[in-house]
Amino acid sequence: MKPIKSFLLPIALAAVMALGAGCASNGSDSYIVTSNATVDMLALVRETAADLLANTRELDPAKPVVAASFVNIDDLSESSTFGRTLSEMFASSLSRAGLTLIEVKMRDSLFIEEQTGELILSRDIRRLSASHNAQAILLGTYAQGQNMAYVNVRLVRTRDNVVLGASSVQIPLDRNTRAMLPNRWQ
Repeated sequence: MKPIKSFLLPIALAAVMALGAGCASNGSDSYIVTSNATVDMLALVRETAADLLANTRELDPAKPVVAASFVNIDDLSESSTFGRTLSEMFASSLSRAGLTLIEVKMRDSLFIEEQTGELILSRDIRRLSASHNAQAILLGTYAQGQNMAYVNVRLVRTRDNVVLGASSVQIPLDRNTRAMLPNRWQ
């Protein structure tokens, strides 16, 4: 079994190289959209996934992880195209890093609602863990600011709900990212 950190270098290098197109640094870890540019959301997610893995402990790459749709921080029963896309992008990044992910869309064990996604309700976590033999769940929340979406992502151990790793990212709201959010957020 290879340690997770040995998988991080290629992801981190790709993320650093991809950043910059359409974004300008304001001197901190956040980025602002320039006039007609678009946000490279995938690059921001890859960088954040690398940070998540670098800060995760007690995760066995050979044991499965389940990804849930990211939810609106103000209503944990609500997701959106934005939240579902974030979940897919983070799952892809973790899979590329060598983790084993279970594709839950092919199973009946999650609460899946059309236009909502795979929601992890607290009462379902132990049942989900048992049915998939998952060691952890990838989950996240998002909140909208005026010009940014604030995304928090965590890997949570299923047997006791302990957070094994966490990371956060600010994603600038351009036309593409706004189009994935509910109309009331426009």
